[in-house]
Amino acid sequence: MHFTPPTRFQRPEKAHKQRINEEINAPQIRVIDDEGRPLGVMTVREALRIANERELDLVEIAPQAKPPVCKIVDYGKFSYELHKKEKYQRKHQLHQQMKELRFKWRTDTHDFNFKVRHARNFIDEGHKVKATVIFRGREIIHQEFGIELLKRFVLALEDIAKIDQEIKTEGKFLSVIMTPDKTKKKEK
Repeated sequence: MHFTPPTRFQRPEKAHKQRINEEINAPQIRVIDDEGRPLGVMTVREALRIANERELDLVEIAPQAKPPVCKIVDYGKFSYELHKKEKYQRKHQLHQQMKELRFKWRTDTHDFNFKVRHARNFIDEGHKVKATVIFRGREIIHQEFGIELLKRFVLALEDIAKIDQEIKTEGKFLSVIMTPDKTKKKEK
């Protein structure tokens, strides 16, 4: 009896995204040479002949275009450059997170200022900030103090952020969400 190991742990082989050489099945294609100059619209056979003369590959760049756009390049070098570009974009992509700061309705001035400084740092890094006032037990009857605290918080950050979600009540919590304001950063 022959046993085959499970395939769920094996990494699937990545198929290349672009069609190359004989895989291109459009009747007419727009061709760009390896230096970026357009060669015009021609059949796949003509483009393959030109690519073979230059010892390069014909790679389909834009299959949705009418006619599809193909480029004559060295496919190994092209796929390496494409992979490098995608890796750079993933690395430099801004990952915006929600940072939460919690207050009690009786938060002292020093503690409030300390948390505002933290909120400024988060906003400078490009993150959203959620300020939450927590009420315990019967403290919810002092809701106006929590609203006043959140209004002070919004005023303290209005030079670098804007309100993403107005002050709202969620059970025994009051919260407001601030998001970085890129227009206010440019003015500085």
